Amino acid sequence: MIIGITGNFGVGKTTVANMFRRLGAEVIDADQIAHSIIMPYSLTYRRIVSHFGRGILSGIYISRRKLAKVAFSDKKKLKRLNEIIHPEILKVIKNRMKRVSKREILVIDAALLIECGLLPWVDKLVVVDLKPKIQFRRLSKREMRRDDAKERIGFQYPQVKKMRYADFIIDNSGTRRHTEKQVKNIWNEIVKQVVI
Repeated sequence: MIIGITGNFGVGKTTVANMFRRLGAEVIDADQIAHSIIMPYSLTYRRIVSHFGRGILSGIYISRRKLAKVAFSDKKKLKRLNEIIHPEILKVIKNRMKRVSKREILVIDAALLIECGLLPWVDKLVVVDLKPKIQFRRLSKREMRRDDAKERIGFQYPQVKKMRYADFIIDNSGTRRHTEKQVKNIWNEIVKQVVI
């Protein structure tokens, strides 16, 4: 059973994925994969630096903050970055999926799950939702300016459209306990459907 977890920037997807992990799911984190494939001197690293220039580097490492600032300033630049990164992330995810047994529950935590074409790969889609006011407040705690957050969210597939594809919607606007309760309810429903 493969569960996709998605939702726009800053809604708490990884928090929800970790709750599923604690219940026994195997989790693939697309953001962690993105970190690993841009390590110094990898093919993806070289292609990104070649395209966006050495100004995105901090020492020998790609600064995700600098890269985001450049990429999110222009739709064409963001499209090019996605063309470089997404196929590599998908390769890693596909390889990881092959190693999961039929009795396991696999969670794919990916902000761009729908945009990347991963939707046909998942059995159930969970969309994490959050009231915008709370979303911006939480992002400000990460030292992100409201305008930057709005710009980044604006480049993503609209949250309301993502919710149309959802088998389950988790409202992450309340307490952690409230979110955990929703996760457990979904987990219990999914566990019944797993092939034993």
